[in-house]
Amino acid sequence: MLDINFIKENKETVKKAAKDKNREIDIERLLEVDKLRRELITKVEKIRSERNILSKSKTMTEEAREKGKKLKKEITLLDEELKRTETEFLNLMYQVPNIPDKSVPVGPDASFNKEVKKWGEIPEFNFKPMDHIALCNKLDLFDLERGSKIAGFRGYFLKNEAALMEMGILAHTFKKLVNKGYTPLIAPSLVREFTLFGNGQFPWGKEEVYLMEKDNLYLAGTAEVPVTAYFSGETLSVKELPKKFVAFSACFRREAGSYGKDTKGLYRLHQFNKIEQVIINKNDYEGSLKLHEELLHNSEEVLQDLKLPYRVMLMSTGDMGEPQIKKYDVETYMPSRKGYGETMSNSFMGDFQTRRLNIRYRNDKGMTEYTHSLNNTAVASPRILIAILENYQQNDGSVVVPEILREYVGADVINPK
Repeated sequence: MLDINFIKENKETVKKAAKDKNREIDIERLLEVDKLRRELITKVEKIRSERNILSKSKTMTEEAREKGKKLKKEITLLDEELKRTETEFLNLMYQVPNIPDKSVPVGPDASFNKEVKKWGEIPEFNFKPMDHIALCNKLDLFDLERGSKIAGFRGYFLKNEAALMEMGILAHTFKKLVNKGYTPLIAPSLVREFTLFGNGQFPWGKEEVYLMEKDNLYLAGTAEVPVTAYFSGETLSVKELPKKFVAFSACFRREAGSYGKDTKGLYRLHQFNKIEQVIINKNDYEGSLKLHEELLHNSEEVLQDLKLPYRVMLMSTGDMGEPQIKKYDVETYMPSRKGYGETMSNSFMGDFQTRRLNIRYRNDKGMTEYTHSLNNTAVASPRILIAILENYQQNDGSVVVPEILREYVGADVINPK
């Protein structure tokens, strides 16, 4: 959420940002409601002060008592109007997207994303390579049929070496980031609604989230949701910042509107496991941009450990999401796609989330400011397994296990059963 004073002072900038992010917002109505809200607050405070003075009078006449009753009724009516106005104000404020960094390409969709880096060699096969579905069937690495029987559409079981490989890559990544000084967390997947408003997924992406209606809880689609809200409602010390976390969680996404898109195999699923990086930093724009690059470097290191070719994309305004100031996607090469598929997503949010979550810190001058927040996927599985299996496949249908995962899998090669 942006500061209302910033919106008033930078109205055209905010309008342009919304347009560039393909969002329709009514800034004029927002400013009208804000003006009414402020007027009502002033009226209520004035009448309440008048009533307090009246109630402290040592001689209470009948006329004074009647005036007191009248003022109380006025306060009640104004409070009700203020409550309605505050609700409309917040609903309008929640619709305003963040302002993109000047480095972000302006464009309505993914075709305007900019490739900024590429690493690794694309494999050249002297045979017709199989996709991960054929490889998994041949090597008995998953069971989609029984997964769908048990868990419904896009349900799956990982089996044998694939299950060991997933545990290995998650453990390797977790340990790597802990060794870099990130605090390890196992994050809850069940979260309260305020966390999803706080991270900016609501109101825009509400249809993507599973709701547990009986308990009024939601299933988070990423550990970003609970971990960013970890300090909600708290005031930190500048000496504590930045706070760096690496968090494991099971993730759940409805994938609403994606039917017919990547429906086969392990690319787009309702449930998966992920290691997420989250940083809470002081309100230092340039410093946070450097941390954004640090998060990117961490993800790149994981792919380099696996020796998987990848590219880094700087997302355009129309493809970056509402809360982001700047966003990178890391895409790993997948032979079956004859191209790259997204495996990591790296976002700098400024104080957009922390303003919603009321996360502040006390700076060196003793003043309180909202913190910045950043997050990035370190690794998500089983999507990463697609790239591993397809890039490491051999002519005989076997798959070489990446060196860093061999101690977890217990083998150098996965052979057909």
